[in-house]
Amino acid sequence: MLKRLARGIWNRSLHLAARQLPGSTGVRPFLHRLRGVKIGSRVFIGDDVYLENEYPERVEIHDGVQISVRVILLAHTRGPGQIIIERNAYIGANVVVTTTAGKTLRIGEGAVIGAGVVITRDVPARSFIPPPSANPVATATVPLAEAKHVDDFVRGLVPIRSDKVTARRNP
Repeated sequence: MLKRLARGIWNRSLHLAARQLPGSTGVRPFLHRLRGVKIGSRVFIGDDVYLENEYPERVEIHDGVQISVRVILLAHTRGPGQIIIERNAYIGANVVVTTTAGKTLRIGEGAVIGAGVVITRDVPARSFIPPPSANPVATATVPLAEAKHVDDFVRGLVPIRSDKVTARRNP
């Protein structure tokens, strides 16, 4: 019990340091290796990356991978799973990669994941997953900043028909 507690404190201290200290190609990968993450060579880890705190040994990052700022890699939901990021993959800013107990999630070699994407299943090699587009779904007849109550704002929403959205994107 005491040994497990000491290991947890050590792991979280290294994790905090890796999230905050400079050294995206040297210090951060080194600190995560000390935590038990399997990391290859020439790996870039951006600022404030949350890299599996409970089961760091369940994450593999192969050679040449680039992980942008504020990425979250979670290899557990109701128990440990595994995340494998293959060679030369690129993960954009604010991406969330998560898997569940007993599952292995693989991001294929050379795959590119755009900013803000949530990944919950395998990404094939050399594929590009673009960020979600910000398509309007309603017109706000009562601006939220001017509404006395949120209910007034919600009642003032007028749905935009999908054919109008398509026509706006394809003039």
